[in-house]
Amino acid sequence: MAEAGSRETLSTDVLIVGAGPSGLAAAIRIKQRHPEISVTVVEKAAEIGGHILSGAVMDPIGLDALIPDWRLKGAPVGPDVTRDTYHLLTEKYDFALPHLLVPPQMRTRNGVIVSLGNLVRWLGEQAAELGVDIFPMTAAVDVLSSGKGPVRGIITGDLGRDQAGNPKPGFAEGIALEAKYTLIAEGARGSLAKQVIAQHQLEHEPQKYGLGIKEIWEIPAEKHQPGKVDHYLGFPLDNGTAGGGFVYHAEDRKLYVGLVTYLDYADPTLSPFDEFQRFKTHKSVAPLLEGATRLSYGARAVTAGGWQSIPTLAFPGGGLIGCAAGFMNAPRLKAIHNAILSGIGAADAVAEAIGKGRQHDLIKDFGHRIMATGIAAELQGVRNVKPLWTRLGTVLGALAGGIELWSSAILRRSLLGTLHHGKADYLGLKPKDERPARAYARPDGKLTFDRASSVYLANLAHDEDQPVHLRLADPAVPVRDNLPRYGEPAPLYCPAGVYEMAEEGGAPVFRIHAANCVHCKTCDIKDPAQNITWVPPEGGSGPNYSGM
Repeated sequence: MAEAGSRETLSTDVLIVGAGPSGLAAAIRIKQRHPEISVTVVEKAAEIGGHILSGAVMDPIGLDALIPDWRLKGAPVGPDVTRDTYHLLTEKYDFALPHLLVPPQMRTRNGVIVSLGNLVRWLGEQAAELGVDIFPMTAAVDVLSSGKGPVRGIITGDLGRDQAGNPKPGFAEGIALEAKYTLIAEGARGSLAKQVIAQHQLEHEPQKYGLGIKEIWEIPAEKHQPGKVDHYLGFPLDNGTAGGGFVYHAEDRKLYVGLVTYLDYADPTLSPFDEFQRFKTHKSVAPLLEGATRLSYGARAVTAGGWQSIPTLAFPGGGLIGCAAGFMNAPRLKAIHNAILSGIGAADAVAEAIGKGRQHDLIKDFGHRIMATGIAAELQGVRNVKPLWTRLGTVLGALAGGIELWSSAILRRSLLGTLHHGKADYLGLKPKDERPARAYARPDGKLTFDRASSVYLANLAHDEDQPVHLRLADPAVPVRDNLPRYGEPAPLYCPAGVYEMAEEGGAPVFRIHAANCVHCKTCDIKDPAQNITWVPPEGGSGPNYSGM
């Protein structure tokens, strides 16, 4: 929280941090109904969609509500889903769940496979046509506020500081952007959302997270089945580690392959990146990739706490929307529609307040307007599935979750009430001495790869002569505390090779290769000492995803 000081100050009516589906939906909705309200969107990526990554099978209800004629307007969506199956994998076998046994809460009518990056680029175009001001390469690094007073906007990051923080030639100080209301739409574990949630005590139950890793492959035409969607539980993850894989047949011979590993896992020697490599070796996946070309790689954290973990959405001067609030339906692995719906609800609440001449205050019905879009009903109906997975493991948890969903669908209520998640994800890690060390096979360069070659495909752009954006509260903690207790898990949980344990003069040292960062935020979530804080680097730094 900071004041503007001597910085240049610009003003707008509504400021939105993050040009993802929720932020752009909010901007579009305001301008659709209230063209006179000025709306500004800031985005840290070099271009709209550059930091966006999702599975992504989209439930179209959100886009239907925002732009009903989106198909006629040429929204860049892929094929309609033709088959949506769920599988339980063992190391050798694949057990497909009969469609009739899939609970109705997990089915998606009229689903479409999309590149979310391409979709938000299109949404950005729609917003710009309506008069929304969009500023890429603009990192929001602090909240404009006086102590515990209302949020009045943001402060953008400086451009042109060296590693020591000194101005370089061409230095440009960040500016203050003031707004009547500020909507935080940064995605999962955003730095401003983290600040605001703590400052205004918005959290009721710890958020839960997963790490999603995705690759795009171009496969031979004879293997491509546009619209075919497969979800997997089990292999490669052990029974005590929640998560699952996916294989989506998108358009133009593209295959989306990914694995989500929930970050409450216990084993400090587990590597989500290497588990993803193992996933691709399964007999149900590997044949699809024979003769194929790997095109893209990326990773990001996703919110998984669902209903129980949604914070209070409104704070004085604005509110949280999209994955900054945590609206992903974990059993369905879908969040795009709820992100859009949250933007719509937030836009209506904010526009109404501005129409009454208000600013910087608490919009009391903000959360209600968002949850009434259908988000509450959906997330309440699946609220116990993730806690059951965590408590019972994959096999029993999936079975119990299925029974819970069917009973809720039939009886219109849960027999379990509301199960709680309990502790934050980083508290789930056990000391290394309590777990046998895992060993992962060397990559073959055909199906499986190392971090360096994978990160290359993320098209990173990062000036190394800038302040390190991965900040250690105490630089001694990794070697002094984490190494003897956990083996220092950062090099394993990071999917981008940012962290390294090395030796200097016979002593262990902890190194940070910040230029490798893909902004997934896993380190901020999973570090057992909560010693690492992710903050935005210079605007434009990070991945430049294509088609993710």
